[in-house]
Order: sequence, then structure tokens, then C-alpha cells
Amino acid sequence: MKYLCLICAETVMEQMGDDVAAQHFEEYAEFTKNIRENGHYLGCNRLLPPSTAVTVRVRGGKVSTTDGPFAETKEQFGGYYLIEARDLNEAIQIASRIPGAKHGCVEVRPVADDEQTLRALGFVEA
Repeated sequence: MKYLCLICAETVMEQMGDDVAAQHFEEYAEFTKNIRENGHYLGCNRLLPPSTAVTVRVRGGKVSTTDGPFAETKEQFGGYYLIEARDLNEAIQIASRIPGAKHGCVEVRPVADDEQTLRALGFVEA
């Protein structure tokens, strides 16, 4: 089963000192190498700071945009991993090794793979 691991932290790479950020990047490189070798890796990336975000809303057919994240919180999304795990327990074990879990948290969420979702997304023909 696929799981999305959303990494949340109070401090993103751009807010860290150079030495701390370099060490953090090394920890991520090692973690990513490990899950690739173990067959759990499906995808990942780092997100730029919330100041680069735009929130889009559609109300009554009208599009509006707002600079920044949807909600004001201390923690911000810093990146994600899309992993393959046999069950939620294995996904939690993998997520616990993500370096950002030591400084913030990682939300683990199953990716929907029901037929209606797959059909709506064009992965299965109707």
C-alpha cells in the first residue's frame, strides 16, 4: 500500500544555519538512499518555504488567490515522501526514521487506491 509522509517542522532548511542545514541534508540523503535500497521509495521532494506558497479558492465559480499558506501555524510543510509499505505499522516505522521527525513531526496518510478514485484520476478506464 502507498503512504504519503508529510514532513512538518517549525524550522525549514532556509531558516537553519549553514552547518546545521548541511548536516540535515546529509541525513536526508542517507535516509533516502536506505529506503531506495529497501524498496520502499516511490518519490519525495523538499518544499520551499510557505512565503512562496499561493492558496487558491473557488467560490461561486470565482477564483481567488492568497499569498502564503492556508492556515497560520508554527509548523509548516517542509517536504514529503511517497512510500510503499505492507501496512500502516511498517509505514510508521519508516516515517520514524525521516530526519524531520526529530525536529517536528511526520503525518502518515494512506493513499486512496479504491476503484472509484482510480477511475476518476484516469488510472482505470470506465
